Amino acid sequence: MDSSSQVRAQDAAMSIARSFGLAAETATVLHDSNKLTLRLLPCDSLARVAPAFHRIARFEIDLARRLGEVGAPVAALDPRVEPRVFEVEDFEISLWTHYETAAREIGPREYADALQALHAGMRDLDVPTPHFTDRVDEALALADDRERTPDLADPDRRFLGDTLRELRNSITERGAAEQLLHGEPHPGNLLATEHGPKFIDFETCCRGPVEFDLAHAPDAVAEHYPGLDPELLRDCRALMLAMITMWRWDRGDELPNGRALAAEWLGRIRSMRD
Repeated sequence: MDSSSQVRAQDAAMSIARSFGLAAETATVLHDSNKLTLRLLPCDSLARVAPAFHRIARFEIDLARRLGEVGAPVAALDPRVEPRVFEVEDFEISLWTHYETAAREIGPREYADALQALHAGMRDLDVPTPHFTDRVDEALALADDRERTPDLADPDRRFLGDTLRELRNSITERGAAEQLLHGEPHPGNLLATEHGPKFIDFETCCRGPVEFDLAHAPDAVAEHYPGLDPELLRDCRALMLAMITMWRWDRGDELPNGRALAAEWLGRIRSMRD
């Protein structure tokens, strides 16, 4: 988010907090990507700000509320504020509980237990979400669009496109059981809090086999998650890597060192496919 938009977003978030009687004098940027995450002080509330055209905040709020009701390990909304999306100018803003980071890392077994609990909470939820193959198709659209990926060399473009298609087909043809998934339960979306691990950021939710979620977690986590299909997990890991590599070539990608990571990941995918 550019600097002028950041200032407007900070002012809007603090204004919303104040309207509920919370003391919001400063807004510190914790994360800035496709959404802006702010810590409001001294009330210590967490504001998530997204461009209004994203239209994902309502889904995230509803899902977090429903998962919290069944005891799933998810971050909670700020209980002092009305649980809804606040539309201000061209932003969607929601207020969440801010969690202090625990003075320890989340180990592989605890990570697996948290992901199992999340999947259990999600299993019976009936919410409209895309299929994981829809996300693969988004990556394929980038591979086919030279205007959006002008710096991607043609041999690498063909390799990534072929890899995405082959792995998508291989995974779907297995006919594995599918359910609602987080979509990207990587370490950046799992908070180590004093109240245990808490998953955040549900905009990537989709339906698919649980192995697709495990592909985003550190490799050691899968050793503690029972009932996984090792071959399916291997394909999901390669697919996930091909997808995120493709996204790094998008000319609008803002991830620091994205192109360097893309080159590194291309090499890893080739070694996995040999």
